[in-house]
Amino acid sequence: MPDPLRIPYPVLCEQVAAALIAAGVPDEFAREEASIMAEADLLEVPSHGVRMLPGLLAALRDGRARAQPEIALKKTFAAVSLLDGGNGPGRSLSARAMREAIGNARVAGIGACMATRTTHWGRAHAYAARAAQAGLIGICTTNAMPSMAAWGATDRVIGNNPLAIAIPRRDTAAPLVLDIAMSQAAVGKVGTWLREGHSVPEGWGLDKDGNPSRDAAAILAGAVLPFGGHKGAGLALMMELMTAALANTPFGNEIHSGDRSGLDPESAKLFIALEPAAFGGLDALHARVEDYLTYLQREASTREPFLWPGERGWQARDTNLAKGVPLHAEIVTQLAGVGVKLDV
Repeated sequence: MPDPLRIPYPVLCEQVAAALIAAGVPDEFAREEASIMAEADLLEVPSHGVRMLPGLLAALRDGRARAQPEIALKKTFAAVSLLDGGNGPGRSLSARAMREAIGNARVAGIGACMATRTTHWGRAHAYAARAAQAGLIGICTTNAMPSMAAWGATDRVIGNNPLAIAIPRRDTAAPLVLDIAMSQAAVGKVGTWLREGHSVPEGWGLDKDGNPSRDAAAILAGAVLPFGGHKGAGLALMMELMTAALANTPFGNEIHSGDRSGLDPESAKLFIALEPAAFGGLDALHARVEDYLTYLQREASTREPFLWPGERGWQARDTNLAKGVPLHAEIVTQLAGVGVKLDV
């Protein structure tokens, strides 16, 4: 694969924001949307980064997403909020919902916000991490259109419904963050491997005829598979019920019947924050986290350096802030096609 093109992170954020503003998104929302979108590439997860901008711009143009949504927020219980996102850009809405959960947790020790009528949020990591960077434990999940075969099905029956959990550390900028799809590999990751010319490992997915495949293009036309068999499938089901069923909003298959683009309009997202002061305290949490990581680093018998969840991304962030965000040439071309011309 040829070397990626490198774009300074502020330049990438500014150019993506400008495209969103030109599409009618208010300045503040556009800049937050752009920074979260570009952050995925900064942390070297291009499957959920700026490659998704053309799809969002098309949805804004077609009215499937709202550039200036009517957002409604209400408290239902002391520590719980409901946010109706009006199908606006999903990243800025999700960041707002996590801030609401954090605010609730500051008061009650635990806080939640259910965001309804949202669009694709990009990467779950972004929102759990923001809670941890604020000194709280962050948890979030969403439902999504079906992309995964499960329970013996040979085609897509359920979303891969990701889950992210983040734990604060003394280094506030680099919390532990577990961000997992319920599939063996997220659909976007399969797309990344296709773009980069890799054959995928066994067990990632099925082709359109329901046969196991290592061909990324065939899997994208077919279905991804859950990790751990019944474990990933069961978790995907529970995430679907904790979002759409709990919020009384469309299930993934109902979303898919109205929009097959991957925008996930009408999806529901659950954000939860835990305030350490209500438990053992933040200082104690920091100390115990470091104690346990030290133990694991000492005792784990590995041939490669021990990396805790999220560490690779923070290392990539530090490198790419200095060297520029790496973008595949194909993504740069796609951005140019929607008017985002980067000086490379």
